[in-house]
Amino acid sequence: MGVRGVPIAQRIALVFVSLAPLLSQAQIRYSSGQNVVPVYEGWERNPDGSFNMVFGYMNRNYEEQVDVPIGPENRIEPGGPDQGQPSHFYPRRQEFVFKVKVPKDWGDKDLVWTLQSHGKAEKAFGSLMPVWELSTLVYLENRRGAGALTFPEEPNQAPSIEMVGSSKRTAIVGEPITLSVDVSDDGYPAVVRRRARAADSSREGKRDSVTNIFRAQSPVSQAVVRLDPGVRLGVTWVLYQGPGSAHFDTMRVPVVKADAAGSSGPGVLTGKATTKVTFSEPGTYKLRAYADDSVLTTALDVIVTVQPANAH
Repeated sequence: MGVRGVPIAQRIALVFVSLAPLLSQAQIRYSSGQNVVPVYEGWERNPDGSFNMVFGYMNRNYEEQVDVPIGPENRIEPGGPDQGQPSHFYPRRQEFVFKVKVPKDWGDKDLVWTLQSHGKAEKAFGSLMPVWELSTLVYLENRRGAGALTFPEEPNQAPSIEMVGSSKRTAIVGEPITLSVDVSDDGYPAVVRRRARAADSSREGKRDSVTNIFRAQSPVSQAVVRLDPGVRLGVTWVLYQGPGSAHFDTMRVPVVKADAAGSSGPGVLTGKATTKVTFSEPGTYKLRAYADDSVLTTALDVIVTVQPANAH
């Protein structure tokens, strides 16, 4: 059973129906020229009685990174247009990208995210319907897969992240700056050791084509924010808003690896993640760092004012 008596299968069915138009085009791979679809992921409860509505998106392109500035073509209502949504969209399906906090007396109203790109407008409608309530189990199923389920459920808490130095920086076009964050986690999910199974040679090359298509479309494999194999705690840096491109060296930074001493079970994990970032154009950029334990993430934003190369 899922959260508050709603079967997990029912939640999956609802998500599948909402994305059916996207999945129907799974056989066609577009490198560019397609639009971005906003997606409502569900809602969370806050200790003070308020709620977080959680959104992601589906960039239909396999290669093109689409930019839609905050405004009439990228707005959230009521209360918008800017309620913390991105304006830079990485390819394919990106889940659990941002949260919008709504008051405890929100009731049955909708929070609507409108995106218009490549000449097509799409909307995502967020509501507090019980079936859309998120839990750690839902995050685990989506970000690690049902095969990672444990019984009893692990008491996982989201990692913490703190900027080293100021979260407001300046930079020069083409010149890298260094950014660092301190992160920590409770050590969940714990490392699960599984015995390797011998390959069934009789089945080599005979995998079902539908399964292959599903795996190719999987948000787990296409997610920008994810841990590399063998990493228990890490940080992913992304360009969130800005007038140009941002190059990270590196984008996914491992903090604690599974084979590190004392890192195989529950217990506090800590470390620092450092990257260098270079900008292509002058202007104001918002970068986002996600501390990640493979199931839950915590975001931190950095504002960088980038000056022209001849400014100094």
